[in-house]
Amino acid sequence: MKWVTRAGANVDRIACPWLIRKFVDSEAEFLFVPADKVREVAKKETAIPFDAESIELGHYHEDGVEHVSFDAIIKKYNLKDTALLELAKIVRGADARIPHDPPPESAGLKATARGFKLLSRDDYDNMSRQFPTYDAFYADCQLKVQKKK
Repeated sequence: MKWVTRAGANVDRIACPWLIRKFVDSEAEFLFVPADKVREVAKKETAIPFDAESIELGHYHEDGVEHVSFDAIIKKYNLKDTALLELAKIVRGADARIPHDPPPESAGLKATARGFKLLSRDDYDNMSRQFPTYDAFYADCQLKVQKKK
């Protein structure tokens, strides 16, 4: 399946492709386009839009908290993995406009994403560079939830 989002990916627009490939669609193909073309390209390519203005898989507010596209995908696809839910807190803290009680790791993720964006040729290069970072954060979250048991 094709998925489409805005070009110039930073935190959420890299975290979401990682999430999609790992938990929703291992064969996912991603398109990065200008913000004003997301809906048009989604229709033309029969792609699922994410992290764009006024779409289902975008930011939303619930219980006074801004949730990011990563959260919207978890909710839509009913993902229950406890380590993934821990990772969602970190992503939300790094990407929400006004983060609500962000975990300390969020600041590191935000800085890491900004650095990779500066080092990368384009969004695809950025995505391939950052996926191991999300693998590492996820592994750390798995350890955290195991210790809580």
